[in-house]
Amino acid sequence: QVQLVESGGGLVQAGGSLRLSCAASGNIYNLNAMGWYRQAPGKQRELVARITRGGSTNYADSVKGRFTISRDNAKNTVYLQMNSLKPEDTAVYYCNLEWFKYTDWGKGTQVTVSS
Repeated sequence: QVQLVESGGGLVQAGGSLRLSCAASGNIYNLNAMGWYRQAPGKQRELVARITRGGSTNYADSVKGRFTISRDNAKNTVYLQMNSLKPEDTAVYYCNLEWFKYTDWGKGTQVTVSS
């Protein structure tokens, strides 16, 4: 069974930084991509950033230039460095894993940015 463990969320003032981590464990093969999504109250879950096994990345327009996604393939771990945080970045952030023909989700970590 695949397990995703997220860490690094919390409360930060606007302009501050946070780093999220997500470690995947279990019988994972043909790993395709890992990423981060977020869901704010009353809104749909949206892609924040995604990185493929080969290192290709894509970002939501709202975070480009502020967030950086990276990964350690050997550890099946993905990171999200979030800088210049804004109150509108407040949401629950979910780790996402695409492998073989499956998609798995973490339980989410809360990020709150105060103004």
